[in-house]
Amino acid sequence: MKYLVIGAGGTGGCIGAYMAKAGKDVTLIARGEHLADIQESGLTVETNWQGTYTVFPIKACDTQHYNEQPDVIFVCVKGYSLEEIVPFIKQVAHKNTVVIPILNIYGTGGKLQKMLRSLLVTDGCIYVSANIKSPGRIQMHGEIFRIFFGVRDPAQYRPILKQIERDLNDSYILGVLSSDIRRDALQKFSYISAMAACGLYYHAEAASVQKPGEIRESFINLIREIQTLAVAMDIHFTVDIVQFNLDILDTLAPTASTSVQRDINLGKKSEIDGLVFEVLRMAEKYNVSMPTYQRISENLRNSF
Repeated sequence: MKYLVIGAGGTGGCIGAYMAKAGKDVTLIARGEHLADIQESGLTVETNWQGTYTVFPIKACDTQHYNEQPDVIFVCVKGYSLEEIVPFIKQVAHKNTVVIPILNIYGTGGKLQKMLRSLLVTDGCIYVSANIKSPGRIQMHGEIFRIFFGVRDPAQYRPILKQIERDLNDSYILGVLSSDIRRDALQKFSYISAMAACGLYYHAEAASVQKPGEIRESFINLIREIQTLAVAMDIHFTVDIVQFNLDILDTLAPTASTSVQRDINLGKKSEIDGLVFEVLRMAEKYNVSMPTYQRISENLRNSF
């Protein structure tokens, strides 16, 4: 199958590198110096457990020069860029193309489906901590690399989804075709949202949240508030969500941070609205009290 990965940052870059290294037919959509370096020298991935390696050659181009029809599209852009890539997807997709958004913001699949009514758009989420270290080079901060995806309506199931799961696992990515993607996506969101809120509020990297103290307790409280929200949404986690997220946190490199922190520190546009402020809008909709999110959000609104 032909795979297209739109966005070659920490998320898309890792997906593309792992799948290309495994021999899958995958193309990365990138731009600028990052694209030029990938085309000239390949995509380099730095890890603390496999060392540093370069995948070369690897197919990469910008949206203007992509001339294939993919069977699967992984959307790995920031939430605020979602609408911008819709015309491109419509242009390159065939009638059976499956679109899998891998974004930090909860509910992206449903939103994108409304813009791509003729295609199947699943929901999806990813567990990976990585970022562009320099053009053509991705740095991974932990060993966890998982992709969960699935249809919101069981009637939309297609056999191709099992093939995607197999291809991900062939590529040493833990791919999971979820039977309850609303639950799995919210479970992932509980981690990234709480981590983003803590990181921004306390100006903290992973090390500060990994050790006992106020920051770690705030992280835990934020997750518990998401758990309360989940129950109100009739979503029921099958794991101890606090311990599950702490286990992920504690495997990260001490210097790991969220992309929203890095973007704000660089003065870039960020996903703070969808990652933090949107939680309170969801809380209002479901009549749930979230005092920790309220306190942090009020502070962040005045700061950014």
